[in-house]
Amino acid sequence: MEEKAESLLAEAMRLGVSDIHLLPYEDHYELFFRVSTGLSKISAYSIEKGERLISYFKFLSNMNVGERRKPQSGAVRYRLDGRKIELRLSTIANFRYQESLVIRMLYANPASDPGLHAFFPEQERALLDLLDHKSGLVLFSGPTGSGKTTTIYHLLRRKYADEPLQIITMEDPVEIEEPLFLQAEVNEAAGITYDLLIRQCLRHHPDILVIGEIRDEETAKMVVRSALTGHLVIATIHAKESFGVLERLRELAISSEQMKQTLLAVVSQRLVAKFCPLCAGKCTIHCSHYQVNEKSAAIYEILAGKELQNHLQNKEDGKRFVSLNDKLRKAYACGYITEKHYLENLV
Repeated sequence: MEEKAESLLAEAMRLGVSDIHLLPYEDHYELFFRVSTGLSKISAYSIEKGERLISYFKFLSNMNVGERRKPQSGAVRYRLDGRKIELRLSTIANFRYQESLVIRMLYANPASDPGLHAFFPEQERALLDLLDHKSGLVLFSGPTGSGKTTTIYHLLRRKYADEPLQIITMEDPVEIEEPLFLQAEVNEAAGITYDLLIRQCLRHHPDILVIGEIRDEETAKMVVRSALTGHLVIATIHAKESFGVLERLRELAISSEQMKQTLLAVVSQRLVAKFCPLCAGKCTIHCSHYQVNEKSAAIYEILAGKELQNHLQNKEDGKRFVSLNDKLRKAYACGYITEKHYLENLV
């Protein structure tokens, strides 16, 4: 079983898989790999083999192998073919008490930055320009798996390459290991919350602060306070699009005046599968037309500068804001994405 598990992980690493799903059915298990283009079925196992594989991974991550009814989670650091990887495991049973297993694969820092894959390269330049500010707040929004963390880390690496900076990140959990940054991890069970970490990190005199997620009023207030005291702060927040981010901030008791004083930009992001001529649709997991990390690309809605300030002040400047839907429409018109993915991502 150890050889089978190692072979499974090696194949997942080769394909750049983000999650491994082992799901129970009435008389068998099915194995799925998740990549940027979605879930792909890889193989099927007997009930006995599926249960043995789950038990092995539970043992590996110090979970209770004998407990099959209660949901469990665990983690383990793994080295395979000279590469380090961290596995975050989660199990949950169905009504038949058959366990399912999901393994999140967190890859160690690659030898080189794979780059930012955007449908429209000029958007990368616009994002990089935001990091030239010495203070202020840049917010990223988008659904889970839309590449927000990847985008932020790429921009920070590019900035660090220009000049050495003290960059501190606070995440739950740390998804990308980066030795150039000071990375702190939230642990609410131990009392290590976002607002506590922000307070402590400000004493380190950082040039750039990265907050994994603004979840509550206290964190939102600390983020705004950090931006007001002369720090460049980058954070993520859940909202459908840029204007929704502003409404979400108001819900978290951030006033319009505070937004005017701190907000540099609001970025809404989507990761969309590229059209593959060989697959006549999205590029499948085994297709070699695009490399593993190039099967999808990002589309950004950037609300910044005068457009942002005019909106906060309820002013009209006569210019039409280029929305996420506009960018999606352009990508579809250019043949970069399929109609299905265009319609799926409309806001």
